Amino acid sequence: MLKRMKRRIGIVIDMTPMVDIAFLLLIFYMATTQFKPPEKKTVTLPNSHSEIQLPETDILTITVTKEDSVFVDYLTRKEVVVEGKKVKVTERIYEEVNLNTVVGVINSIRAKYPRIFVVIKADKEARYGIIQSLMNTLRDNYMPRFQLVTLTEAGS
Repeated sequence: MLKRMKRRIGIVIDMTPMVDIAFLLLIFYMATTQFKPPEKKTVTLPNSHSEIQLPETDILTITVTKEDSVFVDYLTRKEVVVEGKKVKVTERIYEEVNLNTVVGVINSIRAKYPRIFVVIKADKEARYGIIQSLMNTLRDNYMPRFQLVTLTEAGS
């Protein structure tokens, strides 16, 4: 006796809800992502062959412009009361310093944030003497660990 094969019923899956969810997630992540804030003073970085990744947080940036101005830039966290609730807010502090006061500013920041990482970002047209003085000042005040930010050369 021959068995009759049951006829298969075609299944149609509507993909519209899945596409809607994908776009909603994409919009959510785009809206909540924190991008790098624009720099107050832009500098043209020199080229280099080395490539070391900097940490994402706890960075103190010392910027030297081509006019030999020195700026200190870091993020601080503070609590603000909004509608009766305490909210933690990240604020970027950006101040101009000179070679005599840079160590005092860095030490006061390091007292609040002991794990902060010092980074020097100097314009390639800045005078070498000011950068050497800055590095010597850091070394003489027991801060020998810092990084110099450069661009990596293409094609190397």
